[in-house]
Amino acid sequence: MCLAVYCALPYHFPRLRMSRFLARIAAGALLVLGATGLSQAAELTVSAASSLTQAFKDIAAAYEAQHPGTRVLLNFGASGALLQQIAKGAPVDVFASADQQTMDQAERQQLLQPGLRRNFVRNALVVIVPQQAAVQPKSLPDLRQPGIARVAVGTPASVPVGRYTQAVLDKAGLWSAIGAKAVNAASVRQALDYVARGEADAGFVYATDAALMPDKVRVAFAVPTETPVLYPIAPLAGSTQPDEASRFVSFVLSPPAQAILVKYGFARP
Repeated sequence: MCLAVYCALPYHFPRLRMSRFLARIAAGALLVLGATGLSQAAELTVSAASSLTQAFKDIAAAYEAQHPGTRVLLNFGASGALLQQIAKGAPVDVFASADQQTMDQAERQQLLQPGLRRNFVRNALVVIVPQQAAVQPKSLPDLRQPGIARVAVGTPASVPVGRYTQAVLDKAGLWSAIGAKAVNAASVRQALDYVARGEADAGFVYATDAALMPDKVRVAFAVPTETPVLYPIAPLAGSTQPDEASRFVSFVLSPPAQAILVKYGFARP
């Protein structure tokens, strides 16, 4: 089989002129492909707290539907660990933290686009137990009972839910007693898994995380926090596409994205 343009040419067409002719045809084809929008879509990388996993997957899909030229890449983990990645130069465009302290650190390190940080959602701290738990604590002092040998707690140094936990236990004078039973978790989702698998007798998680496994865990009681559990989001100074990053942040604050967050149990800020 031969190319139609090639077969139509006289047999004596010089080889050099033939090569130039075909090169022009190929170059023209590339220009046509570019003009028809077949170039690679832009990629926007969003690092978000692990408690946002389900909600942000839906938000990313909704954003891509509104902006077909952009693909949203999601990276989930403990807020402190995500901040360390960003500080070390990870190519991230948007950061969503589960607490103010982590975002404060990012701001002090001048990692955020100035003036564009926003609080976008609220959560609550709860204590969960396995669905079939024999011991049913009703308050923080109940966690000292002998029947509760292991308590899943996010590592306070890097996991926001761990910092909220330590703060409330310190205020209640219970950090030493309950901290001695702590099973350290690298993220709030790991704390949830420890309790769901029966590897911990109780655990501190967010209300939205507890709602993900109603067949395996249940909320024993809510834990009021002195500092509200407010989640901030910001486009990053190191983003190679700052306008797109700012547009994603605005979308997270928009009614469609807020409705998704409410669906997953978050409250408006």
